[in-house]
Amino acid sequence: MKAVILAGGKGTRLKPYTSVIPKPLVPVGERAILEILITRLRKLGIDELYICVNHFAEIIMAFFGDGKKFGLKINYSLEDKPLSTVAPIKLIANLPANFLVMNGDLLTDLDFGALYDYHLKNSALLTVSTYQRKTKIDFGVIDVDHASKVATGFREKPEYSFDVSMGVYAMNRKVLDYVPASESFGFDNLMLALLAAKEPVKIYPYTGYWLDIGRPDDYEKANEEIDLLNSIL
Repeated sequence: MKAVILAGGKGTRLKPYTSVIPKPLVPVGERAILEILITRLRKLGIDELYICVNHFAEIIMAFFGDGKKFGLKINYSLEDKPLSTVAPIKLIANLPANFLVMNGDLLTDLDFGALYDYHLKNSALLTVSTYQRKTKIDFGVIDVDHASKVATGFREKPEYSFDVSMGVYAMNRKVLDYVPASESFGFDNLMLALLAAKEPVKIYPYTGYWLDIGRPDDYEKANEEIDLLNSIL
């Protein structure tokens, strides 16, 4: 298995932490977020990584080097302009027929090998790991018949569940045919392009541990749960 890690973003949601250091190097406990992720990948059999960098690229490259100290090989793909979350992958030469892709700001105990095997078994162009996330509305929600201007229902601070992308994917190299060269193109653009082309996108639901550290609330939660993280990652 080979993996691509997307680490070129500015981390604006995580300011002020990311004002002076890149988001992948923001610490969780005593280790950088990306260091935890790379260690996890190595444990699960990944022997070579491609890290896409842009913002604070030199700092990230200096910290991780060639990957030898982490027990694997690290290559870098440097964007000369922001390309969002999928277009940077198109810059990487010699990708294998199938590979893993993930954001560099997540923590999960997902078995990447199981995801990869599921992707191969289904001969998919794209397989997306999903997680059921609950969102609470902090207001009383009124259902309204706008024609007659009367209330038809009321819910006090309702909670909704959504299947969200974990930021972890298995891809076939052919999916990059849908990605324009040298243009900003994100995961949202790719999903819409594949759906428009009626290409099936496989879903890999997961119920274990997952946090998107790009969100301040999740970052604080990760540091509160550092003992748990150290035991499972």
